[in-house]
Amino acid sequence: MDVDCLNCEHEHLPNLRCPLSSSLLLPPLLLSSLLLLLSLLLFSLPFSLPLASTLMVIASSLQFLLSSLLLLVLATPLAWWLARSQAWWKRPVDAVVALPLVLPPSVLGFYLLLLFAPATALGRFWQQLTGSQLAFSFSALVIGSVIYSLPFVVQPLQSAFQQVPRGLLQAAATLGA
Repeated sequence: MDVDCLNCEHEHLPNLRCPLSSSLLLPPLLLSSLLLLLSLLLFSLPFSLPLASTLMVIASSLQFLLSSLLLLVLATPLAWWLARSQAWWKRPVDAVVALPLVLPPSVLGFYLLLLFAPATALGRFWQQLTGSQLAFSFSALVIGSVIYSLPFVVQPLQSAFQQVPRGLLQAAATLGA
């Protein structure tokens, strides 16, 4: 049964937010605006800044791109699992995902330094894998950015996945989706 949306002129399923008035449209709009700004800066910067500054802007943009791609790959399945799972360890995982929201960035960075120190198992594994230490490297920036941004991606996606009725998912599965 379709119902009219109060915020627009189209019809959609009951108990679902209108996709055109949803707050989920805001992040893609902000991201596309940021990418447009970055592309304008990248095309104009080589003519006004020294090479070292231009390379720093390009490295920062690359870090932003890699972090976004990793967040997309990691956060989407995690949010789906958190929205649909009934496992007893769902709550501890949800708490760990939300941890960057309550920890100051400096404390989070300190804990990551301790976690990936060369004397720890993760630090030794990284050093054997890459041949270099993780601390203060470009890879560390990407990992720190992903961990810090994880709750800002997982929680909205989890909320959106929870709003999809199970009956709709079951109907889609019977149709081969």
